[in-house]
Amino acid sequence: MNWISNVVRPRIRSFLTTKREVPDNLWIKCPETGQMVFSKDLEANQFVVPGSDYHMRMGAQDRLKHTFDNGEYERVPLPTVAPDPLKFRDGRRYTDRLKDARADTELDDAVLVGEGKLEGRDAVVAVQDFRFMGGSLGMAAGEAVIAGMLRAVERKTPFILFAASGGARMQEGILSLMQMPRTTIAVQRLRDHKLPYIVVLTDPTTGGVTASYAMLGDIHIAEPGALICFAGPRVIQQTIREQLPDGFQRAEYLLEHGMIDMVVHRHKLRETLARIARLLAHEAPTAKAYDEAAKQPLLVDEASFTNGVNGAAHPAGKDSEDIAAADAEKVAKSDDKNSAAGANGSAKKQRTATPDEPTDKSSVATATVAKSTNGKSKVEPDQPDPDPAKPMPAKAGNGAAANKPSVGNDTA
Repeated sequence: MNWISNVVRPRIRSFLTTKREVPDNLWIKCPETGQMVFSKDLEANQFVVPGSDYHMRMGAQDRLKHTFDNGEYERVPLPTVAPDPLKFRDGRRYTDRLKDARADTELDDAVLVGEGKLEGRDAVVAVQDFRFMGGSLGMAAGEAVIAGMLRAVERKTPFILFAASGGARMQEGILSLMQMPRTTIAVQRLRDHKLPYIVVLTDPTTGGVTASYAMLGDIHIAEPGALICFAGPRVIQQTIREQLPDGFQRAEYLLEHGMIDMVVHRHKLRETLARIARLLAHEAPTAKAYDEAAKQPLLVDEASFTNGVNGAAHPAGKDSEDIAAADAEKVAKSDDKNSAAGANGSAKKQRTATPDEPTDKSSVATATVAKSTNGKSKVEPDQPDPDPAKPMPAKAGNGAAANKPSVGNDTA
């Protein structure tokens, strides 16, 4: 009886019913609010949680797909390096860790480089994948970053880097640290050829990557809430033994303190990168950019308009034509007031002027008063400056002779 209950019945039940296996990543939990999001919906929203707007970490393949036009790009060939130059082993062999990371991410190493079109113009993009051993910087990752920069120099295109790393890879020791100066030299190569180098700092960007090529870009963009630092906040707090402010070393905190240039939402990141690449390359905007700019009204507030500064936008709910008409009416009233004030002032001056005095300011300013022989004053126009080489003519006055010799001159 036990054999029938324990073996036969389960076997018959297995043939009649089929058990469906639910994948582990079908639902994803938001780390900030605990909201459960369907994985397909999260992927369609570029891995941004709809409710909390929390930016989840993004894989290298998905990042390139959402950056290039129509998700089309070609991988840049990367040089091969020694897989385990130091024969390193801690709890496990370094080669075993590399095999597991490659199987999980389908990547050769932490950096993936692709080239394609970004809103119609060529671009080379390198992405660090945090899933591959924390995006750590090793020999292979360093060679990939350098190869991407040299590819951009070869094709004369902008180079865009998405940084996400925990720092240098300890399994490669000093060889991983040597990638910091090597990548710095490659950045200088981009600058020598006057090519744009744009860095997008994602969560997290720390350690030796922050201390090298991740902070050497022409423009530094960060995603909302990204952790950007050299040493983590926990290490700093334990070292200085003080409570750190809220949001310390996050993207918004660094923007407020001038460490980065802008914080851009992931949904607007692609168009922002294309616009910055055009500006740095001194190229004219595309037709699409012109169409988008034409849809946006150019509105400035009253204070900025009167001061001649292109400032904040007008409050919502006002039409641009009404605002322009109101501004024109204010300017016209101001001109009328100024003209009326000028007319009243001139009439008042004409009433108070004496017959002997000119009413025109210009005649007063350009005239000099000379004494006549009878002692009465008269107005004469300004005379030109005398020539120092010619003698000054003597002026007659009070019955004196015009050609009276000066004292000390010989007389006939």
